[in-house]
Amino acid sequence: MTKTLEVVQAAVNSGTKTLEQAILEAIVEARETCEIDGDNSAGCAVAWDIVEELQAEKAHQQQVKQRKTSLENYCDTHPEAIECLIYDV
Repeated sequence: MTKTLEVVQAAVNSGTKTLEQAILEAIVEARETCEIDGDNSAGCAVAWDIVEELQAEKAHQQQVKQRKTSLENYCDTHPEAIECLIYDV
């Protein structure tokens, strides 16, 4: 039986498993579901939709990491630099 996407996301968000682990587990589960229920079943479609959603989330997270500016990268490695100080007014 397929897990719902919310259950998988909750496990990833809680830190019990990484997104990559969740994707691999979802692929195994999707294959099993399709083998049991048939390739044209609704359960099979839902299982592969979950895999697709997880892969899309992974791609989104990778894009966010790549969008850092040069200053952000510099401040990550040199947080004590004057350019990186943040003041509350």
